[in-house]
Amino acid sequence: MKFLGNLLASILGTLIALGILFMMFIVIAMAFGETEKVMVKGNTVLEIKLDALVKDYAPKGTNLLDEFFAFTDEKMGLNEIINAIENAKNDENIVGISINTIDVNAGVAQTQAIRNKLEEFKESGKFIMAYADVYNQKSYYLSSVADSIFMNPLGGIDFKGLSSEVLFFKDLQEKSGVKLEVIRHGKYKSAVEPFLYNKMSDENREQITTFLQSIWGELLADISKSRNKSIEELNTIADNLWARNATLAIENNIVDDAVYLDEYESKLKMASGILADDELSKITLSDYISTGKGRVTSTSANKIAVIYAQGEIIYGKGNEDLIGQELIIEALRKARKDKNVKAIVLRINSPGGSALASELIWRELEMTKKELPLVVSMGDLAASGGYYIACNADRIFAEPTTISGSIGVFGALPNMSKLAGDIGINAEQVSTNKSPNYSLFEPLTDEFRAVTTEGVEDIYTAFVARVSAGRNMSIEAVDNIAQGRVWSGVDAMKNGLVDELGNLDDAVKYAAELAAIVDYKVRNYPDYKIDLGDKLSGIPFMKTKEKALIEALGLDNYKTYQTIKQFSEIKGIQARMPFLLEIK
Repeated sequence: MKFLGNLLASILGTLIALGILFMMFIVIAMAFGETEKVMVKGNTVLEIKLDALVKDYAPKGTNLLDEFFAFTDEKMGLNEIINAIENAKNDENIVGISINTIDVNAGVAQTQAIRNKLEEFKESGKFIMAYADVYNQKSYYLSSVADSIFMNPLGGIDFKGLSSEVLFFKDLQEKSGVKLEVIRHGKYKSAVEPFLYNKMSDENREQITTFLQSIWGELLADISKSRNKSIEELNTIADNLWARNATLAIENNIVDDAVYLDEYESKLKMASGILADDELSKITLSDYISTGKGRVTSTSANKIAVIYAQGEIIYGKGNEDLIGQELIIEALRKARKDKNVKAIVLRINSPGGSALASELIWRELEMTKKELPLVVSMGDLAASGGYYIACNADRIFAEPTTISGSIGVFGALPNMSKLAGDIGINAEQVSTNKSPNYSLFEPLTDEFRAVTTEGVEDIYTAFVARVSAGRNMSIEAVDNIAQGRVWSGVDAMKNGLVDELGNLDDAVKYAAELAAIVDYKVRNYPDYKIDLGDKLSGIPFMKTKEKALIEALGLDNYKTYQTIKQFSEIKGIQARMPFLLEIK
């Protein structure tokens, strides 16, 4: 007994000591965690690098643990980037902008929104210059807004047109004995196509070709204007890869010159009006935002609430990366209760997801619309469930390159009956009633398929009815453009799914008009709160799980893993857009 007593005392003492050490560690971290305040000096160049993940809304944590233990991944908020460029336009300490990024870790619509804001910045008369050792298509598209574009003499530009790749798993399922049983409505509902076929259907190829051409047309139109080249010339350059090296890129007026980074810095000094021997003052976009320039201030008491719905739609609470009905409903109710909120803008960036969660959010939006003007702003994606929660707004704005529509529904059930048979597993069931049941280890019965099909059809009917009422279109008209088909923002406006092409700022201004207010400030929702226990559950704490997997698998393989994992966790009938669709 004495031994056990001593052992328990030792364990308790160790735990107390560890706790004390941990608290001391935190105190020391707080003591040394104060960083020098960033100041914007006169004659400064704002440097834009977009290698960190760009999200529509990326609120910064105020907890020291977030920064010290790297509990959060690097990210930037699109709203802050846009505000920073707006502030830089009128900041007397900022003389110009330098775009220096090999990759743009943002969606096409997000990139276009940033580029449009840079176009506005040029109206101030300040310069924009761009440089990169190599450009991919997205970074070149962004950089093409510059007055002058430079590249490394041995660099290249990947300017070849857009493409998208879809992986198919039908043969893998047959070989492994594990498959997805799929019930869907919509001939274009390609979200589950990779599990049904081993090649792309004609309908899916048609819709992908259509919206890729629409998005490519938007990019070419912007580049054409900035580089003074016709769209036909740009397509010829893309067809023949006539920007693949510096010599060809200069000959075809894709860039202005090939220089090394030090020579580019000399050009920045000249544009800034300082001597070659003087030190060039630069500030990164993230540092500029940290000085408070990521906000547009107002003394008005009036507010426009911007509620961000970003990520896949799930049934439950949700978080910064997933749309759950609980957080969105809570945000809508908070906004309604605030007497200073005069209108609401719902910013959507979502491929869809849970049909039930989408319906619950739609219902709360219906109640909200009775009290306040409701405007939707679509980001990169507002498809399927993402469109479901958009369709009843007073006005819908989409970026030209937004991917929207995908009005369709499916159900998917994992089944491993073949694998079970191959390895000698036999499953027997006992039930009290005759109602059709589903077993992972037994083939899907006709009775259960019929019941599930009925559920899919019911939700599709409800989905089409919601769109019909929200868009003031007949059921037949909606069904003709539905069937799971995906549309670009441009085409969505042509067929009536969208009212107007514009960005988030346009949507906010329209909401203010509906509310009959001129002066206002923007209040962002939801409020994301994570307790200490949730944070500590991520140990080893020097890396997030996402960072560790990306390092182990590589970014492209991680995205494939993430998509397959999402499908394995699907619960209930889904309204979501095509499977693993990435534009390159």
